Amino acid sequence: MLRVFVGGDQPLHGFAISDGTGLPSNAVWIDLLSPTPDEERYIEQQLGLQVPTREEMAEIEPSSRLYQRDGAVYLTANVMTGAEAGDPVSEPVSFVLTATHLVTIRYADPKAFRVFAAHAEREPALCSSSTVALIHLLDAIVDRLADILEAVQADIDRTSKAVFRRGQARERRRTRMSNETLQELLLRIADDQDMLAKARDSLVSMVRLLGFLSLPLHIRDDRALRERVKSLSRDVSSLLDQSGFLASNVGFLLDASLGLINVEQNAIIKIFSVAAVVFLPPTLVASIYGMNFDHMPELRWMLGYPYALGLMVLSAVLPYLFFKRKGWL
Repeated sequence: MLRVFVGGDQPLHGFAISDGTGLPSNAVWIDLLSPTPDEERYIEQQLGLQVPTREEMAEIEPSSRLYQRDGAVYLTANVMTGAEAGDPVSEPVSFVLTATHLVTIRYADPKAFRVFAAHAEREPALCSSSTVALIHLLDAIVDRLADILEAVQADIDRTSKAVFRRGQARERRRTRMSNETLQELLLRIADDQDMLAKARDSLVSMVRLLGFLSLPLHIRDDRALRERVKSLSRDVSSLLDQSGFLASNVGFLLDASLGLINVEQNAIIKIFSVAAVVFLPPTLVASIYGMNFDHMPELRWMLGYPYALGLMVLSAVLPYLFFKRKGWL
């Protein structure tokens, strides 16, 4: 899909281009979402530049992602999408910047693009030029990454509370965590880790993009734009540090959850071990009086049967009281 956003005195608005229609003279932002070959050729003919293909966008070498050609600046960064649906994906997005136009090529629909388009429709100053439009679009992407990190941090806090702050120690002993609860904790931690990994990948690519963006002359010679790029670079660096801190917290939570699972398993094994020790003496007594020897005094004793039962109960209670006094139960 090809959409053209035009600026001017009126708020920015977008519309689709039909075959045979030329670009408006005041076109600022040209957005290619999953473009067809015909749409790519149309933009190349209208603007006289080369549109990166999907295969070229997937290249990981910096020289293939960040370069200048024929007066246009080509920038490709991984942008996170699908976070709101719980299925985060890091997709490459290309930005082609010329003196008069900003062309974006993408095969995903990140929320930041929708948010920026909605804001630009209300505030025309956001797209007063192609360079200004690019800066504000990158700002929207960074803001979206910050929102994602805040959501991950909130989920980490909830997971930490579920793992460590489940009431007093006596309540924790009475309410063991079920297997389903433990599995849910591990899945939540895995989801947070996946989200952080995609966010860090996007932030790292944004760092490279912003570092290269300060090189073109029309940005380097504009003090306001240069300061804006530096401010974005600082924001991305701080978010990268925050993502590293959150990643360490996720690692700690994973280790703590696995330790909690071991504790729960050990508690179950301890119960079986104590039960085996408690019932071992009664089993020994029952085995002794189950032997068929002729000369056993208690066999013909009237109180022999209740005596044997009492001896078995006593031999079971004494080990239990001993373990309880030692604090092993």
